[in-house]
Amino acid sequence: MTLPAFKEILLILLVLNIFSCQEKKENKRAAIETEKIVLEETTLIVLGNVQDAGSPHIGCNKSCCKALFIDPDKNRKVVSLGVVDPVNQKKFLFDATPDMTEQLKILKNYLPKNTSETPDGIFLTHAHIGHYTGLMYFGREALGAKEIPVYTMPGMSSFLKENGPWNQLISLGNIKLQSLKDKESITLTSTISIVPFLVPHRDEYSETVGFKIIGPKKTALFIPDIDKWYRWETDIREEIKKVDYAFLDAGFYSEKEINNRDISEIPHPTVLESMALFDDLTEVERDKVWFIHMNHTNPMLNPDSEESKAVLSKGYHIARFEDRFAL
Repeated sequence: MTLPAFKEILLILLVLNIFSCQEKKENKRAAIETEKIVLEETTLIVLGNVQDAGSPHIGCNKSCCKALFIDPDKNRKVVSLGVVDPVNQKKFLFDATPDMTEQLKILKNYLPKNTSETPDGIFLTHAHIGHYTGLMYFGREALGAKEIPVYTMPGMSSFLKENGPWNQLISLGNIKLQSLKDKESITLTSTISIVPFLVPHRDEYSETVGFKIIGPKKTALFIPDIDKWYRWETDIREEIKKVDYAFLDAGFYSEKEINNRDISEIPHPTVLESMALFDDLTEVERDKVWFIHMNHTNPMLNPDSEESKAVLSKGYHIARFEDRFAL
């Protein structure tokens, strides 16, 4: 082959590569655009289902995390719910997680006419790291947000006011605290009301609450963190019967997962314990239960695990990233 002919072939290959790259960019852009799903009714969206420290978990050398450090699963985000109201063009976030940056963008894509990058309100369950530290992204070093409503119970409010860097968010007007009271309903829009309720948990810095999210047609419970069910003065089985969906703490599938810490320090109800307690519920009632807030060791994070299949076979569900529920 002569040198001019060789140069001509190289030029053709270069042009073909440029067109190929351009096509890939166009396809990627189209994929991003199709992620915007316009909702026509009030909807709850699962924005995360993992325990506070995420998955893979810091310092974990177990098989549950090893591969994820090399090839992360984009669907493993810290537990959070989003609620959108297309009628009033409002969107709300439940818990401000370390993954909040991406979670807010996803929430925005479900309500594109609401062009704000921030929600119309954030509800905090308690002061453990996975549930409020996402607030840091609203500060001076990041977004520099303006008076985002953050709904808190009295203890959570005091914690934010009395400790830095959170009190700087308040003094600079990045967030604006809104008061919540145990079992007192607040109306957010013509289609959404919220009822907070106290639950027992390790309340080192604040009280802990769950939320009842009331839509125009359906109602959901959100209890991502709680100690053993018997420590709560309320019968969770009766509460499940009153709602359409129940998103419940599923930190551990069984106590066998925790072999390097004192389980009494982290007394979440295991999934096996919860299913045993719920065993007398009807098939219709079990169908309402969606397990959420799974520790990095919980095999239910893997949809193909035997434990996931066992939970589904008993009539329960496992909340997955971007699951959607009409309210």
